[in-house]
Amino acid sequence: MTLPRPTPLRLTWVQPEDLLGHELRQAEEDGRSPGAIAARWLRAGGPDSPRRAGASPQPASPYLRALAQDLLDELADLPSRLADKEPTDLAGIRALCPATAVGRRSARAERVGTAETADLSKSPGGVGAEPPLSGRGGSGEETALQAAWLGRAAGCLLGKPVEKLPLKGIRQLAEATGNWPLTTWFTEHGLTPELKAKYPWNRRSAPTSLAENIDGMPEDDDLNYPLLNLLLLRRHGRHFTTTDVARLWLDELPAGRTFTAERVAYRNLLDGVEPPHTARHRNPFREWIGALIRADVHGWTNPGAPATAAEQAHRDAVLTHTANGVYAAMFTAAVIAEAATGTSDIHTCLRTGLTVVPPDSRLADAVRQAIQLAGQHQDFDHVVDELHATHSAYHWVHAVPNTALIAAALTHADGDFTASICRAVSGGWDTDSNGATAGSIAGLLAGSPEALPARWTTPLKNRLATSIGDFDGTGFDTLAELTARLTARPATSPSPPEAPHP
Repeated sequence: MTLPRPTPLRLTWVQPEDLLGHELRQAEEDGRSPGAIAARWLRAGGPDSPRRAGASPQPASPYLRALAQDLLDELADLPSRLADKEPTDLAGIRALCPATAVGRRSARAERVGTAETADLSKSPGGVGAEPPLSGRGGSGEETALQAAWLGRAAGCLLGKPVEKLPLKGIRQLAEATGNWPLTTWFTEHGLTPELKAKYPWNRRSAPTSLAENIDGMPEDDDLNYPLLNLLLLRRHGRHFTTTDVARLWLDELPAGRTFTAERVAYRNLLDGVEPPHTARHRNPFREWIGALIRADVHGWTNPGAPATAAEQAHRDAVLTHTANGVYAAMFTAAVIAEAATGTSDIHTCLRTGLTVVPPDSRLADAVRQAIQLAGQHQDFDHVVDELHATHSAYHWVHAVPNTALIAAALTHADGDFTASICRAVSGGWDTDSNGATAGSIAGLLAGSPEALPARWTTPLKNRLATSIGDFDGTGFDTLAELTARLTARPATSPSPPEAPHP
């Protein structure tokens, strides 16, 4: 009997021959000169990196794999002309953001919005938006946090079926079902077989995230990381270290639930690489969106202290990310911390977020441009087209274009919940992550679950699926209560950390 030939395992985001192509692109973006190394790789027959997938179809030869590893190390030694403008260490970031005292414990005064940005006091809104909600609409800390958790889940779920699809495909799928501009869940009812074949839904997400299939919130890394950070604060308190984050991941995060920079850093930990070098060692995804999606809990638990929230996000982010990947997390945490006060509109929140980002960095430039575009154009499709033209060289998971899109969506929607998540998802790129972050912020601003339209919250059934700890099946009301217990504790007398788990 002839046995079938085994199919080679093509594990995404870790094959050296795939990492090399991504690192060559990363080197161009962060101010290095990789031309000579790229030429050596191409002469040897090395492939470019996959544009959208995590692994190339076929494994490389042993020679090419070994060469890729050597060239990754050579690329890491190249100097960057952007190093002074885009530091990763907190001291360097703090020196470039003197108005915010990033990383210092401070009171309301740390929230001054001194960044030089366009006037965001008014926004033209746009087609497809529901009337803006006024104020928080809730009563008490837990209701606002529950709205933030629900908003994060709904925004993520909205974006899941179209993750990885090109912008043109997202628009055609929504238009074909009468849902453009986007105002509700995606559905395949009414789609022609030809369009379904041309733009297939995300293979893993369609069974749980199309309107006809939703039955609670399915598992997603955009929700797993906030759960992990609840555990982080319970076990180690507000003064956790990056090493604490690493140990928690090894204890509680299945390796198969990690992607891009997180998967490489996880592998590095298992290889004995110490944090924060885990973010740099053969990790070309270190400026992608992974650290941003881990920032919410740092913002939720530091209302009115955006610099403190940003510093916490920094300690978390540097396990896996550098420079603009770290700034995206700090920006998001600061925006959320400002939103958690219940007294600021979305434009003040975004200005505050910019105060913790080095002002001459690529991320700061992209966010400022996105906010300006959103304030100038009523048609959000025009804003998105401009952003895609500007950032076409970046991978669809990179932090720079995705953070810019989130800022544009929130600005254009004027903080309205439905408009915020629909704009964030309709803009393409990392749709579920962008929808999640926009939903978290807009939900927090809405202030209570009742302020969110029922079409977004009812299908969630107050139930979250996850492989993290004992959280599977937990309700968003319970998660809000757990988050509230960790919120706004005095820095001088932190609560006792949870006892270490075996």
